[in-house]
Amino acid sequence: QWSATETKAVVSTQSTGPGGVPKLSRSAVYKKRALYKRAKVQTKPSVEPAATHKTKQVQGEKNGGTREVPLQRQPRFYPTEDTKKPLNNRRKVKPTKLRSSISPGTVLILLGGAHRGKRVVCLKQLPSGLLLVTGPYKINGVPLRRVDQAYVIATSTKVELPALPDSLTDGLFKRKPKPTKNEKEMFVENTAEDPKISAEKIALQKEVDALVVPAVKSVDMLQSYLRSRFTLTKGQFPHEMKF
Repeated sequence: QWSATETKAVVSTQSTGPGGVPKLSRSAVYKKRALYKRAKVQTKPSVEPAATHKTKQVQGEKNGGTREVPLQRQPRFYPTEDTKKPLNNRRKVKPTKLRSSISPGTVLILLGGAHRGKRVVCLKQLPSGLLLVTGPYKINGVPLRRVDQAYVIATSTKVELPALPDSLTDGLFKRKPKPTKNEKEMFVENTAEDPKISAEKIALQKEVDALVVPAVKSVDMLQSYLRSRFTLTKGQFPHEMKF
């Protein structure tokens, strides 16, 4: 407590100590200036509303002379329910980039599907981005198939392939849509036969095998290499191997 004879030192809100450091903190200055008593008044910027109507001169003595007409005419018909409007998508479909270790003629190891563990020959990359591979079928039973490059291991073994038929496209693997059933047909037993491989596919497979098999036989031990399955035993790690 201060005595009657003593006077309290008044510290200015702008006084500083040595080094230019202010003596009062921000909260002390806020309390000293009594800023909490002042009402905060925010002035919003004045924005003029956009005009939605325009004045049009109307002929005739009894028509009032002018009429307010909307600038944007409303549609005559509109949907009874609100429909969601799709957002604009600026993405462009880019072609799938092929791994540098894969090229036509490279021997690959399948990691998924019914033929996983088998070695196949890469024929080419299709426009869909998938790889077109074959066993060949005459050697290890792998027919013409499409495989994602994420599910294969590329090896350093390569085969020089001749020119392949132009009919090897994505349309070769397009399936026919299944026929829809009516209410009466839902309870009838399905007597339809299992889908069979078309004669065109069989002929195309034989044509591709006739081109690929001689190229495989020209490399020593490659035929037996393609027939063997890829397996790992205890202590073997794929990331430490060179294929």
